[in-house]
Amino acid sequence: MWWIIIIGILFIAAAWVAVDFKLGRQHFIRTRMKRDYPVRESDIRLFSRGPDLFDTMFKEMKMATSSIHVLFYIVQDDHLGFRFMDLLMEKAREGLEVRLLMDQLGSFSVSKSKVREMKDAGVEVAFTQKVRLPYLFFSSQQRNHRKITVIDGVIAYMGGYNVGKEYIDENDKPELSPWRDYHLRIVGEGVHDLQTEFTIDWYRGSRKQIEDDPKYFPEPEKGLIKHRIFPTEGVNIEDFFREFIDEAKEEIIIGTPYFIPTPILMDALCRALDRGVDVSIIVPDNADHMIVKETAFPYFRKLIPKGAKVYQFLNGFYHAKILVIDDHFCDIGTANFDQRSFFINLELNNLIFDKAFIGTLKKEIAKDMMESDLLSAEDLSNVSVMTRIKEKIGGAISILL
Repeated sequence: MWWIIIIGILFIAAAWVAVDFKLGRQHFIRTRMKRDYPVRESDIRLFSRGPDLFDTMFKEMKMATSSIHVLFYIVQDDHLGFRFMDLLMEKAREGLEVRLLMDQLGSFSVSKSKVREMKDAGVEVAFTQKVRLPYLFFSSQQRNHRKITVIDGVIAYMGGYNVGKEYIDENDKPELSPWRDYHLRIVGEGVHDLQTEFTIDWYRGSRKQIEDDPKYFPEPEKGLIKHRIFPTEGVNIEDFFREFIDEAKEEIIIGTPYFIPTPILMDALCRALDRGVDVSIIVPDNADHMIVKETAFPYFRKLIPKGAKVYQFLNGFYHAKILVIDDHFCDIGTANFDQRSFFINLELNNLIFDKAFIGTLKKEIAKDMMESDLLSAEDLSNVSVMTRIKEKIGGAISILL
């Protein structure tokens, strides 16, 4: 009899999770604020190493004169995280307006005492995407995966790096170091859109409005690179990527730590291969989460025989999120090429339409490929029984990985 009770409890729990997730996502999509930013002109600098990024970013934060707005998915309680939070407190004590927004679960390691210390120093601190009723399961799964820094309303940063020692190549797991990622420094018209994105997320987390004030939105100068800030919140990105993939004539490059595409995007990639487009995919050889590596294998078994090249990055951990179409479009941001980014998380990407910048990016990608091994169809046909089991489990919960 006891086993019937256990099965009944598991069935009820599974039904509750499914209903909670569906209704929670529907409610969020109905109530979200849709944004559609125009093409902007800015100067954009690419960072591919964490130490270089944080040295530059922290230097410019120290030079700030009016405001610093920061959103990160993860802030760790390690020496880089403390250095970051101490810098924010220093600037707040100087009289600047300093706001720090963190994802509640991603930055769970930031202690209450550290938050109190920052608030006492004058930093406004809030957490976003809190786990709450009535949709407990959905709210526990939907994360704010964005990374935004805006300094004086003039300089902005966005991309894949979070704040923690692993992002400056000091990971406790040697196999995940160095950390390979891409981040952008933006000066020009696009800064306004990133500031707007911060104010929207700040209100969600703090319930406080940031006024549309010239001190936050100074008149920008145009830069040399055309681009468009593209925020997504569980919708739009799948169709958007499909359109660009369908337009590809010569080459598609995808870089992602987690490759779990939707059927629509798989069909688009297969069509591209059938019409002779070169498709290259870069993924990490060493995974930072269970099952995600194996979950990608069934997709690779379909793509590799059609001619796709799958590069497994060997020199540390590959965390970059890129999509390159021919030489006229690239996307760099926070969205992975997986179903969690497409359908659940709050993401932020930058669509860049500049041949020279794409050339610079491709030089970095070439380095990534040089430090990778090509995955073959034979490799995928000789996996263990345990790997096959992981593939099945991952496929069953792919939207949550």
